[in-house]
Amino acid sequence: MADKNSPDRRPAKSQDKKSPDKKANRRGAARLAAVQALYQMDIAGAGLNDIFAEFESHWLGNEVEGDKYLPAEAAFFRDVVSGVVRDQAKLDPLIDEALSKGWPLKRIDAILRAVLRAGSYELEHRKDVPGRVVVSEYVDVAHAFVEADETGMVNAVLDQIARQFRGDEFSHARG
Repeated sequence: MADKNSPDRRPAKSQDKKSPDKKANRRGAARLAAVQALYQMDIAGAGLNDIFAEFESHWLGNEVEGDKYLPAEAAFFRDVVSGVVRDQAKLDPLIDEALSKGWPLKRIDAILRAVLRAGSYELEHRKDVPGRVVVSEYVDVAHAFVEADETGMVNAVLDQIARQFRGDEFSHARG
């Protein structure tokens, strides 16, 4: 089993094999898989096509070692991973700006870089998903790998980036 700093390469396990296959659950599983794929690309230098082939054939919605994994929305997974790879040179400076002074993105753990990049990409490009949902989902993904204080950092950084890309959504008081 992987420790908090070394994510298991497998996407989310299904907790209830009889639970309905909802779009939100499929997207949540896709987000988790995307973060794991981006982490693997960052650490191991795996290529985009290899990552897609591995995750789509082995992890997304399959049974591995007796555990049933949530089916992920493959198109959403591909969009997030390929979008981060394509836009990383633009996303990284935005994340750097949102981080505390003295903590550039390169000092952040690889798994948190993957979470922040995926969340930032989705906030900028996936207008079909409400900004608060994006922030909340990536905070939940971060919970799978890091401690509470680090998830607080993820929340703060993504909230700041959301206000840049989705200012209209975030200018209203929470209800």
